[in-house]
Amino acid sequence: FMPPCPSPTPGLYSNSLRLRINLAGTVLSRWNAGRGMAVREAAAGLPGPGRDEEAALLFESAHYRHDSRWLLPVSPRCCLACALELLPEPGVSLVRKKHVLSGFRDALMKHASLVVQLVAQDQKVCIHFISMLFGETEKKTWILIQLTTQLKLEQTIHCLLDECHKELCSMPSMRGSLATLTLLGKLVDAVPALADKLVMEHGDLMEHLLRGLVYPNEGVQASVCYLYGKLYSSPVAAQMLLGHFREKLCPLFLSTMDGAQTKELQINCLGAQVPPSGPVCVVTGTFRCLFLQLLLSRDETLQVASAQCITAVLVHSPAKHALAFIHADIPEFLFEHLSSSSEVLVWSCYNCLILLAEEPLFFSKCHTVYGIESVVRSLQGSLRMNNTELHKQGLLLFAEILTRQPEEIKLFTSSAMCRDAGRALREAVSSPVLEVAAEALKAISAFLRLAMEFQREPSAQENPFTAPSAEKEDTLEAFSEFLLSACDSLCIPMVMRYWEQATHPAVMEVFLSVLHSLFVIVPHMKEKFSKKLVAMSSLLFCLPLLPLSHSALNQVCSSFLYYMCISLLSAPEKTGPPSQEELSAVSELLQHGLPQISSRGPESLALLSDRQYVEEAARQRQYCILLLFYLAYIHEDRSVLRAVHFFPVTSWLSLFVGDWSLLGPLQGVFSLFILCLQAVVGTIRKFLEDTPDLHRVYTHNPLLLRLFLLHPELMRRFGHRFLELWFSWEESSCEELDGVPSAGQPTLPASVAALFHILRSSPSILLILLDLICSSPVDIARRVLIVLKTFLRRNEDVQVGGLIRGHFLMILQHLLMEHGSSPSGASGNLPLLLNLLSLVQLRNESEQELDSMAMKLLHQVSKLCGTCSPADSDILQPSFNFLYCSLHQATLGSQRRAAAVLLSSTALIELLEKMLALTWAEEGSPRTGLLCSAWLLTASFSAQQHKGSLQVHQTLSVELDQVLKALSVPKRKAALLSAAILRFLRTALQQNFSSALVALLPSGAQSPPAPEDTVLAPLGTSQVLSLVIGLQNLLVQKDPLLSHACVGCLEALLDYVHARSPHVALHVACQPWNRFLMFTLLEAGENSFLKPEILRLMTLFVRFQSSSILSQEVAHVLQGAASTDLSTLPGSTLQALHGFFLQVQSMGLLTDHSVAQTLQASLESLSPRASLAQPPLQDMLCLGGVSVSLSHIRD
Repeated sequence: FMPPCPSPTPGLYSNSLRLRINLAGTVLSRWNAGRGMAVREAAAGLPGPGRDEEAALLFESAHYRHDSRWLLPVSPRCCLACALELLPEPGVSLVRKKHVLSGFRDALMKHASLVVQLVAQDQKVCIHFISMLFGETEKKTWILIQLTTQLKLEQTIHCLLDECHKELCSMPSMRGSLATLTLLGKLVDAVPALADKLVMEHGDLMEHLLRGLVYPNEGVQASVCYLYGKLYSSPVAAQMLLGHFREKLCPLFLSTMDGAQTKELQINCLGAQVPPSGPVCVVTGTFRCLFLQLLLSRDETLQVASAQCITAVLVHSPAKHALAFIHADIPEFLFEHLSSSSEVLVWSCYNCLILLAEEPLFFSKCHTVYGIESVVRSLQGSLRMNNTELHKQGLLLFAEILTRQPEEIKLFTSSAMCRDAGRALREAVSSPVLEVAAEALKAISAFLRLAMEFQREPSAQENPFTAPSAEKEDTLEAFSEFLLSACDSLCIPMVMRYWEQATHPAVMEVFLSVLHSLFVIVPHMKEKFSKKLVAMSSLLFCLPLLPLSHSALNQVCSSFLYYMCISLLSAPEKTGPPSQEELSAVSELLQHGLPQISSRGPESLALLSDRQYVEEAARQRQYCILLLFYLAYIHEDRSVLRAVHFFPVTSWLSLFVGDWSLLGPLQGVFSLFILCLQAVVGTIRKFLEDTPDLHRVYTHNPLLLRLFLLHPELMRRFGHRFLELWFSWEESSCEELDGVPSAGQPTLPASVAALFHILRSSPSILLILLDLICSSPVDIARRVLIVLKTFLRRNEDVQVGGLIRGHFLMILQHLLMEHGSSPSGASGNLPLLLNLLSLVQLRNESEQELDSMAMKLLHQVSKLCGTCSPADSDILQPSFNFLYCSLHQATLGSQRRAAAVLLSSTALIELLEKMLALTWAEEGSPRTGLLCSAWLLTASFSAQQHKGSLQVHQTLSVELDQVLKALSVPKRKAALLSAAILRFLRTALQQNFSSALVALLPSGAQSPPAPEDTVLAPLGTSQVLSLVIGLQNLLVQKDPLLSHACVGCLEALLDYVHARSPHVALHVACQPWNRFLMFTLLEAGENSFLKPEILRLMTLFVRFQSSSILSQEVAHVLQGAASTDLSTLPGSTLQALHGFFLQVQSMGLLTDHSVAQTLQASLESLSPRASLAQPPLQDMLCLGGVSVSLSHIRD
């Protein structure tokens, strides 16, 4: 509570209020002062904290004059008369009014009948109270609805409707209409009969609703649609508004629905067009498209709304719309949603499908054949739930389909589906709920007609292959999968175990025939099967079998190897997919070459080094051997490493130097890979110099990564292109890293871990990565940035700042030189580069001397910012972060030099002025994070300029009234922005509004200040009081960073006011409402008094002699601190606690001798610790993409 004068006079209230209450007859004139005093004394006798809470519900200065009949006889002890006087009082803070409303709401929830009796004592007072509650907050809306429905007074309802009518009619625009429209909608929802009254007696409101529907605010539009939906739910009102809808609303609803972004507007708009009483407009193709779009959305609420609207249309006129919905394939999507886990969505789809099933076209278009499996599976799942209505609707739909399905269209396509349906019906018929069992019997009757017809089908007479112990009884597919599983777990390990001991051609022939057959009979598993086989050394396992003098085994082995190689090459994981021409050529070579291999393992390797084999057949055999070794290695067959060191590929490849095209299809990929295995750098270099693009021969493997990055010659010539290709294959790994919180340390993907190991040993590779961010496509550059961010966070000991900053400076200078005044359009990757720069700066330690490189970067980045507009947020946000971090992480001397450099950029100062002005703009405002950075930078510049008397090249103007207004009525969910503005205002207060950089101007024409306000100029007394109330409202949000900023600003404000008008400062600090503020803050949890911001706030109040108000809280903190182990407290808390103790000592408030002795000992041990306490190790944080210095906000 903040009265407008230092010594408020009790009992004052407005003449208009007195007149309204006197008109009630016997209301306020009969309030008895003596009886009111007795009530006040009784309330004062309440024990403990409850007394303070209930006292806060009363208007202390006037309650003693009120008759006791206006006081609720039970807890919470609300007084209607106090509420009537307190709520319209302009000097009472918003927090106090909300507390009173909360108490009245609690009383209405707990004791509705008593509250209704209290309000209904006098009808005129009742109407006045309802008029006072009209509008504004959600709590008021709830109270109004409850009172209206409970009182059931015709005059009360008329009063409320009239107030809403006047409110809407008096508004020049619909900006402030949201609360009124919401109240009207909820009121009609609570009292449906009001719909007819509203249309008949307040018909001109429809024009205001039309204005709201086209107003560019989706909250207002959603409220209008909600109200229309309630009006059209009444048949009488709907009939009266039918012409209004078709002439004016129908096209508006369609355009609104088409552009809706929020779920609330979409649902309300849909419900307004299709209320439960039926559609109020013609359901055209556009509507059907809307329904279909909502069904295809990923939001279950929108899907449910669409299904229920379709149902409402079909209930109202099925013959008119069913055919159109079926032709639009609506049933297909409804069947798909039957697999949802949402009971409401499944139930809605059941209802809609039941209505559509009444149309023969539903069956003739085979929708039931498409959806019968979904129905059966949905029925099986729903029977496991405890939703009887869901069971009934699902069985009803199933019975309708079974009954109406035409005989010529077979419903069940397999015996397995028929068996699943039978099991579901058997489970349903055994339900303990009679209605469910009855529906199940109807469905079973129709099912047994179909089952007998299905039994005569030839497919039902066949004896299917059935896998032993299989969960599903199917035909060949299940049996084939069983065979595959048996081979994987039993046959292959056993054969591999005994292969080296003895080779039996007959056994191997059968074994390989089985494996070869599995490629054919389980085609959907062949890729996975092939990769697992090659990892088990099956390629090299088969190689010795080819030269055996056993033609059948040779043929089977060749066929097996052929299918496995083609399967692996068709779905590559480590290289780019081959073209169809390349794959066809490889297939032909394998078919001819594999059967011709007539040498065993070592001999096949020697085949590659023999230069006399130059005929085509020999070349084909060489190709096949190389391909087998390549596939074996890249799919992690480690046994190939034992042979690869003896691979004579160098001498073989020397035959093709100068004409690598002779290697044949894909041969370059295999050859480069084998060369890298042997680390033949000279041949690799020659090979790549003759290759048009590394992409054609690239293989994604850690071995190549190590070779290309750790060998200086290869890294210098090919490192950039190689890393670009490497990142093109790392999409999933980068996305996985991007989803990890900055503080998390999960296990790295193997490929990323290999790269990090190389980066630690060779940091110069970071320069290549920086070039990639600058020059690669945006998707590749983004992956590089993600990996670099992760590397820098995990390797803080690796000093890369100088390396990256120097290279970045050259890149930035180049951009600014070539693109002049518009570098933002030079490269789409510039924001990514700036993000990296800000991250590197963020990880620096505090108190660092800025070298010449850092000063050059500051100059270039500030120059870049000056060429941007406020809309370039992607560039400005990381740039502002970098400037802010550089300024606050530097030593005092470096801060002054850096501030001088930044203040010399007039374009930057002009940009900041534009951005600060956009804070108050309703449209075109930049992102909130960018505005936070702009305010923090301005506060930092102003402080540095004032401290060092730096030269100002360009002043910056800010409207003081707008700053105060923003803090009095802050934006929702913008705590960081409020903290930044508070830091700016605190700086201005500390400078006594005398900054040479920042000019605080009034908004528009101002009336001459009152005589008592001149000493506080440019502030006025009313502005000071409003600002204090705003700070109190921000403090109760209990956001730690915002609380520090509020306390710091309040300290600066009271210092500023005390220096000019001490009695005003003491008046502000000694308000009784400060006690309720502290009570709210201290009830946040156990030991909440040990939060540094609360200790600083109490220190401030004690300093300004408000101990008489906060005496209990001061004692509570002193006793709690005496019993706390101070060694466990952080440094910031120790400093705040030390200051609090010293302030309490100096004010002589230690009256309890035992507490005084304990605190004296604590002070002696605390003083040296508090003086040595250091700020947190990590002062600079990144909050929502904004760099923030905790010490800048707090200290």
